[in-house]
Amino acid sequence: MSRVLRRRPQLLWLLVPYVLYLGVLPLVNRVHPVVWGLPFLFLWLFGATLLTPVAVWLTWRGDHRR
Repeated sequence: MSRVLRRRPQLLWLLVPYVLYLGVLPLVNRVHPVVWGLPFLFLWLFGATLLTPVAVWLTWRGDHRR
């Protein structure tokens, strides 16, 4: 695995959605505070959903530069 990451470090971008959805979830699992009328957890998951395609695109872009 470490040989793959040394040759293709852009794959680390794929850890971003994992960390946003699962790694930080116990820390943001709150109903209060409310942001823009939405529970914080809902806003967090919405933001993670929007950032996932960005992380995949960055990985794809890094792979195609070689």
